[in-house]
Amino acid sequence: MTEEINNCIKILKEGGLILYPTDTVWGIGCDATNPEAVKKVYQLKKREDSKALICLVAHQAMLERHVREVPEVAYDIMDLATKPTTIVFDEPKGIAENLVAEDNTLAIRVASDKFCQYLINKFKKPIVSTSANISGEPTPKQFKDIAPEILKGVDYVVNLPDVNKNAIPSSIIKLSNDGQVKVIRE
Repeated sequence: MTEEINNCIKILKEGGLILYPTDTVWGIGCDATNPEAVKKVYQLKKREDSKALICLVAHQAMLERHVREVPEVAYDIMDLATKPTTIVFDEPKGIAENLVAEDNTLAIRVASDKFCQYLINKFKKPIVSTSANISGEPTPKQFKDIAPEILKGVDYVVNLPDVNKNAIPSSIIKLSNDGQVKVIRE
């Protein structure tokens, strides 16, 4: 696993794209602070950049560095969630502008699997995590379901076995600084 993490970090530092297993589905990733890298993800997915992407952090301390204010309830949600849960936060900071939604929010998930935690911890920055498919196409549940176009469009494919055989996308909850909570995807 160390070799895979080092290979990913090299690509991420160069502004490249990786295809990697996340705590949910296989994802396309890049340095979440690099606008050029983020642009490549939108191009590969054939997705409008007005449709925001999810960002992964290694731990709560990294989350706190990239959101102006983390509502208290966010910690409860993270602690009590029974499956990977992405939270949409107001006022992200230190992130590529083209990753931030028009309403100045960003969807962030604290990674729960060891590979992502180690990778992001060693990289020391958040990484983009978006499903490994062309926008509008079905989300691939396993590596074998990933389209050749996606495999050719990334700079590095992580060589780890499918760990999530029944992978499903994360839940998404929007937490506004004014206390509003909205479930976007269960």
